[in-house]
Amino acid sequence: MKSEAETRYKPTIGLEIHVELKTQTKMFCRSKNDANETLPNVNVCPVCMAHPGTLPVINRAAVMYVLRVGAALGGRLADYTEFDRKNYFYPDLPKGYQISQFEFPLISGGELASVAITRVHLEEDTASSVHSEDSGETFIDFNRAGVPLMELVTEPVIHSAEEAGRFARELQLLLRYLDVSDADMEKGLMRVEANISISKDETLGTKVEVKNLNSFRAMERAVEYEIRRQTKLLEKGEKVAQETRGWDEGKQSTFAQRTKEGSADYRYFPDPDLPSFLLSDIEECSLQKIANDLPELPEARRARYRALGIREEDVVSFVRDSSLGVFFENVISEFHGNSELTVLAANYIANDLVKHLRDMEEVGARARTIPIEPMHFQKLISLVAAKKISSRGAKDILAQMVQENRDPETIARERGYVQSGYTDVEKVVQEVIAANAAAADQFRAGKANALEFLLGQAMKAMRGTGNPAELRAMIVEKLSN
Repeated sequence: MKSEAETRYKPTIGLEIHVELKTQTKMFCRSKNDANETLPNVNVCPVCMAHPGTLPVINRAAVMYVLRVGAALGGRLADYTEFDRKNYFYPDLPKGYQISQFEFPLISGGELASVAITRVHLEEDTASSVHSEDSGETFIDFNRAGVPLMELVTEPVIHSAEEAGRFARELQLLLRYLDVSDADMEKGLMRVEANISISKDETLGTKVEVKNLNSFRAMERAVEYEIRRQTKLLEKGEKVAQETRGWDEGKQSTFAQRTKEGSADYRYFPDPDLPSFLLSDIEECSLQKIANDLPELPEARRARYRALGIREEDVVSFVRDSSLGVFFENVISEFHGNSELTVLAANYIANDLVKHLRDMEEVGARARTIPIEPMHFQKLISLVAAKKISSRGAKDILAQMVQENRDPETIARERGYVQSGYTDVEKVVQEVIAANAAAADQFRAGKANALEFLLGQAMKAMRGTGNPAELRAMIVEKLSN
């Protein structure tokens, strides 16, 4: 909850998001791009180690990946573009400069989750610094040096931590749909930096950049903390310093790292070893061709699922988890637009099936382990809709299907889950009423709980195969005569 002082200031937030692209090789050489490599300094070569006399060559696939992202964002693809040298000195930068893009990025403009995009450009990643707690030393692993790195910069149009988190999550989802990056924050494949300022009017305050944000929740907490910190400074009549700060997860606070650099400090200039080029001269780089090759994107899929009439929480689940989404698509493919079967399938997948998958293994692994054939699940839903099995019976059959991946109708027959006809149901109801005369009298006297007791006895007698609604109606009918 905001303090009274915080309500007097308007926060403005811009995000800078770095994403490692999952190309086979690095950005300017043929060294392997493998985010899962655990041995240090094995995916290296003279080019990414900056040996004298070596020359970089542009990775075509990395360029195409960024153009796909730009098309999905509705951005403008560059006509003329070039790579620049960004000069600074740090142990994880073997050349003493980073090859990046400055004045002519690949993508300008665009929008995602109602947040305007400034630019999307391509550069190379740095090496990794590995700190040893035992010796206190820092080691450099060059496996990551030279990996293709996409940087996306938003306009300063975000005004809350919640909005910033929503945008970052939607971007991660989009990147996975486009299959350009796994965007796993825990592995450092997606890294978020937040620029935060506050002011009492529409002018922008002093910008503070916060780094070391390794999760969406950490980013949201850092933004909230920084808004409170800057508010306290201004309320005391002090100034906010333009600087770069880190996030301490343990202390749940930001801390000063260094004075914020400006673009002039990096002395950008075009890289003389790399050619500039006109994308308009390259047929495969046309916006129309790239846009035509895009998959169905998350927002379009949400709209399509909503039109099917399924619950909003199921829409969110199927769009966020591609494995469930694909399974749902395969299941409903033979329903030919039948809304009853579609909604029923969505309910059973999002609730019952997911519970079984979570019990079996980690949620993150279920994309590879849905152990049921879609055609079997289709038949299960059809049996429920035709009232050949009860909802209780369907849940039990589903549990068996998860274990054995067998035909549900076969399981239903073997285990006695097929619902009886009207004559059998009527016989069971009459026997239950006769055996529980006291409860029957209580219901006739107006005690509603007695009906639930009789219903439970009838379900028990039918070993869970009865339709509860049908049984309840028949019990009421017999007791009303």
